Amino acid sequence: MQTRAPCIRVSVLGPVRLDVNGAAVRLTPLTARLLLRLVAADGEAVTARRLYEDVWQPTVELPHQDLRNRNEVQKRILELRRAFDRAGPGHGARIVRTGRLPTARGAEGTYRLDLADDELDSAAFTGLVGDALRAAPASAVRLLTDALRLWRGRPLTEVRDEEFARAPVRRLTQLRETALRELIAGHTALGRYDLALPVAEQTARERPDDPEAAAALARLNARLRERHGDELLRHTLRGLRVDVVVVRGDLFDQEDANLVVGFSDTFDTSTDDIVISRESVQGQLVDRLFEGRHRLLDDQLRRGLREVTPLATESVRAKPRGRRTRYPIGTAVPVPVGNRRVFALAYSRLGNDLRARSAPADLRLSLERLWPSVALHGLFRPVAIPLIGAGLSRIVELDHTQLLSLIVETFTESLRQDPAVCPELRIVVRDEELGRTDLSAAEAFLRDADERGPVLPPTGTV
Repeated sequence: MQTRAPCIRVSVLGPVRLDVNGAAVRLTPLTARLLLRLVAADGEAVTARRLYEDVWQPTVELPHQDLRNRNEVQKRILELRRAFDRAGPGHGARIVRTGRLPTARGAEGTYRLDLADDELDSAAFTGLVGDALRAAPASAVRLLTDALRLWRGRPLTEVRDEEFARAPVRRLTQLRETALRELIAGHTALGRYDLALPVAEQTARERPDDPEAAAALARLNARLRERHGDELLRHTLRGLRVDVVVVRGDLFDQEDANLVVGFSDTFDTSTDDIVISRESVQGQLVDRLFEGRHRLLDDQLRRGLREVTPLATESVRAKPRGRRTRYPIGTAVPVPVGNRRVFALAYSRLGNDLRARSAPADLRLSLERLWPSVALHGLFRPVAIPLIGAGLSRIVELDHTQLLSLIVETFTESLRQDPAVCPELRIVVRDEELGRTDLSAAEAFLRDADERGPVLPPTGTV
């Protein structure tokens, strides 16, 4: 049967604590002070006379007191060794070492503490911070995080105001300030400003009069604002690496994302301001991604629609202008544009009077059919979508907030079937739409979704 190696932990970064084999060992107050005095010596030998003066702090010196003082020290040393011996015979003598030191009064007995770095939290802390200062940012962040986890409060708490403790307390406190500063720098170098921010805030709270801490926090806040830019809302769905984001701006400026563009059931592309307005999203798609050549877009749409069964074909008499073949509401055609996709989504019906009409049920059905197509053809890239239904084919039954909520709701529901639809849903809201859109409703829905549990597929699905 394999036996566990003995485990000793002395913790002085906060109230003193001794753990042996995972169990806390209670020390009397004087013995605890004695242990702290030896820790403060940092491995150096301390005479019994100095230990008695620093730990007991006698106010008067009586004749022939030296022997009784040495006996008091020896009793506490014995108690300390017995505590360490709980890890196994001999550990007490191995850790609390006895020696002799020549002095003007003759040779005096000394004691010193011999703890390994992993047995003393202040030594482990010092080693981790030192290693971090020589490491690359990712490794430094890990080392500094491990080091700061050891910090439970003010070092050598019970004796921090004693003369013998001032130097080590000052050294450890300054080292922690260095660790916090370097952790902020490490997270910043890795672009993780969100992780750097709470560290900077903590540092500024603890050092309210330090202009450097205040300046570091101000710089970090400025970088965060810079990074977010036009981002108005960001929510990471619990249990998944999927973000739902709302940004202010232009759909076609989202150059790192696949795009969703709403179409009618005939997939018209001619931007003659009769069938399709140049100002519409479809019109901008032709102008900005196909350089005004709508026939190039037509060719791509025809290829994508080959696998879709049309619903009907209008006659020239019934529909003299525009395309006449009608496809089912919810048809989503992935159109390649460079290394990304534009998903042309039929969510409205173009009447023979050239007016596009849609209804809430049409939009819901279209969105529910969009997300599986994004999962299949979207190359796991972010996908950007405007407030579909707020344009010329306005769905009058739904306001802007309800349109936004419907996009978010159908997307999160789709993740239950396939958690890998895309890494980020980016809803792009134009300036003129923003004043009529309540983002708090979407945020509340996302919070509720998290409270209901992680968005995961049902058991048995792959």
